[in-house]
Amino acid sequence: MIALLCFFLALFVSPFKPKSRLEAENAALRHQLIVLQRMVRGRVQLTNGDRLFLVQLYRWFPSVLKAITIIRPETLVRWHRAGFRRYWRWKSRSLGGRPQIDVDLRALIRRMSAENPLWGAPRIHGELLKLGFEVAQSSVAKYMAIGRIRPAQAASPSAECSCDRQDRSVPTRRAGTNNFSHFWFSGTSGGGCCGFAVTHNPTAEWLARQITEAFPWDSAPKYLIRDNDRAFGVAFKARVRAMGIRDRPTSYRSPWQNGYVERLIGSIRRECTDHLLVFNVEHLRRILSKYASYYNEARTHVSLGKDAPCRRPIEQFGDIVAYPILGGPHHRYARI
Repeated sequence: MIALLCFFLALFVSPFKPKSRLEAENAALRHQLIVLQRMVRGRVQLTNGDRLFLVQLYRWFPSVLKAITIIRPETLVRWHRAGFRRYWRWKSRSLGGRPQIDVDLRALIRRMSAENPLWGAPRIHGELLKLGFEVAQSSVAKYMAIGRIRPAQAASPSAECSCDRQDRSVPTRRAGTNNFSHFWFSGTSGGGCCGFAVTHNPTAEWLARQITEAFPWDSAPKYLIRDNDRAFGVAFKARVRAMGIRDRPTSYRSPWQNGYVERLIGSIRRECTDHLLVFNVEHLRRILSKYASYYNEARTHVSLGKDAPCRRPIEQFGDIVAYPILGGPHHRYARI
């Protein structure tokens, strides 16, 4: 009785349904009859074409879900969701190109960029190469915590030596500043810095003594590039000639002609003295000594193939440990 009532009710409502909806329901019912005619015994055997037809019909006309009787509506919805997942998995498939790097390596890149705020992608990439990781510099820049690339240090020719004196006002622990003079040598074999000195009152005799201590015996370079500072007086020039070094002063107001040591002094300021509080001359000398050791033994240089002037071996086994340099602005990474 209830089924007959439902039939008459559906028959009464059918004239008010849209024509497209009625055609969709008829197509669903007709296809179900075709499937049932193929069934011999047991469960209804649906092919992939049957499932695709019902899912597509449900996608166009969701109301046909009420006309489906040979399967449960939840099954049809599950088929639709599975097809949706497979479609987008196919759209998101890898089409080749550069493979993704490991999660641990990405975490190491973020850790290095967070621990060394003064480093850029070239410096981190050089450290990773020394730890045995084969990764591109663009990938390092992509996964850095700080998204800017800083310029890297270049090396100078091995047959030349550059020197320069830099007057620097360093903030001390007391209110105010204190003036020091840095005297640096750069450009020995390997591209590192070969010596430095610090004083309050630089004179020609003091500068001559420093160049003698920097190049003892037969280790003097062939050329010495310097600027036209008045501190390079007669005593300094005489000492250079006595050591068999050809003095090559640059033109007036042309610091770019002595770019190697100018770049070195700029790196010292940006990476060392601008971020530390100096107490006195001895303290500044210890700081510069540690930075010079780090610069020659651990700091990577682009012109040296992301290597240090004192060649660093590639480490591939062991846990990665960070050793702070100068209290934290820089770190040296090694495996133990």
